[in-house]
Amino acid sequence: MKTLAVALTALVALEHLGFLGLEMFAWRLPVGQSAFHTTAEFAASTAALAANQGLYNGFLAAGLAFALWRGDVAFRLFFLGCVVVAGLFGAATAFIDILFVQALPAALAFAATLAARPRAATASLK
Repeated sequence: MKTLAVALTALVALEHLGFLGLEMFAWRLPVGQSAFHTTAEFAASTAALAANQGLYNGFLAAGLAFALWRGDVAFRLFFLGCVVVAGLFGAATAFIDILFVQALPAALAFAATLAARPRAATASLK
């Protein structure tokens, strides 16, 4: 279960690096417009906002990578929780697809991380 938790967390981190790339560097390109269902005009007028959003996604990826590198489960759960909340908010305010692309993988990684913890460590969460 620990291997699954680490793999799912790494997947979520990589996913957010991909979001960073799309939002910061490909927002005005056809691939970015296709991914986010935008037009060239909209992309041009919102490029700075998208770049800012991409930077935040990069911070989520960095936090998850740092937590994995340090082996810090509490830190990992914190950042996975942040991703779940961001995904839920995005699904409610932008596209329902965000629920499945962002929130669900993070929720699965969160659950796997909790399941992989020893019982004594899980009891300390109360």
